[in-house]
Amino acid sequence: MPIYAYKCGSCGHAKDVLQKISDTPLTVCPACGAEAFSKQLTAPGFQLKGSGWYATDFKNSGSKPTASTSSTSESAAAPAAEPAPAPAAAPATANS
Repeated sequence: MPIYAYKCGSCGHAKDVLQKISDTPLTVCPACGAEAFSKQLTAPGFQLKGSGWYATDFKNSGSKPTASTSSTSESAAAPAAEPAPAPAAAPATANS
């Protein structure tokens, strides 16, 4: 069962409640009795473990190569190529 974070808009009382997904949301604050108790948006609390897709596909997603390393390796590996000149047009001959 998920744990939902609730907070009262009237008195500011906060509470974590273990509820089923199908349960109706709480509306009455247990501290002041006001009808201002509402669910809060929170980050999920789980961790993926093992060698699944998340470990192989996103293992280095947070690290980025430095700009100096990538620019020097690209310039040394592939020299700049100039476009080839267009072929000259053949002279037209008239057949009479």
